[in-house]
Amino acid sequence: MKKSKFVRFLLPIVLCLATLLTSCVDYDVGVDFTTPYSGEITQHIKVSDKLSNLAPSDTKRWLNSLEKRSRQLKGKVKKLDAQELLLTIPFGNGAELAEKFNQLFQSSIVPNATIPKDQADLIKLNSQVSIHQSNLIFVERNSLDLMIDLRALAVLSQQDKIIIEPNAIADLEFQLTTPWIAHSVSHADDLEPINNTLKKGLVWQLHPGEINHIEAVFWLPSPIGIGAVGIIVVMILGFLLKYRRFPGVV
Repeated sequence: MKKSKFVRFLLPIVLCLATLLTSCVDYDVGVDFTTPYSGEITQHIKVSDKLSNLAPSDTKRWLNSLEKRSRQLKGKVKKLDAQELLLTIPFGNGAELAEKFNQLFQSSIVPNATIPKDQADLIKLNSQVSIHQSNLIFVERNSLDLMIDLRALAVLSQQDKIIIEPNAIADLEFQLTTPWIAHSVSHADDLEPINNTLKKGLVWQLHPGEINHIEAVFWLPSPIGIGAVGIIVVMILGFLLKYRRFPGVV
């Protein structure tokens, strides 16, 4: 009985992939920094018409679960249409970003409402993000370390001896947007950003069925440091206007 339920869930995805060359789900994730103390996580999700028509109830439940999870993290939901969502979740600093990001993406990326509990872990995601911030008076150096484990999509693609390329299940991208220049840190197992002139910042194409590791460094202006220096400059200018000399000079 449980196996038949699982097959009924997979069938719409298999049919979708059999009739389309494109992915059934387009999922773009972004982290947008405006200052060291404010930014937002964005999610743009679009379910293909074919998948929505083949599994309307499961698709609706999954999109509703994404809305609920985002609202729990004090996010905003914008419905672009019945199959497309734009979700934004604010954060105040690097620690809050890491906490919310990890809560948000330790969930499934495809509708799984009809999967039995003992098989639900097959398509669970696991993500870990950390940010190390160093204040250098005028600027703040930020080191982003992101790991998203998408190996579960490879497991999903081979259920019941139905072999499907994991890339055909979902098209996944991660985007980092900052007010100043950011650059990727390259190690042996790190993803390299792709060339995408249509989007701002750095964009990485995530690989379903694999562990995706991203490292990046970016700089942000430090409001506290700049403000402190501004106050000192104003004080010195005020002293000069009053006494016509620099402080400490006779």
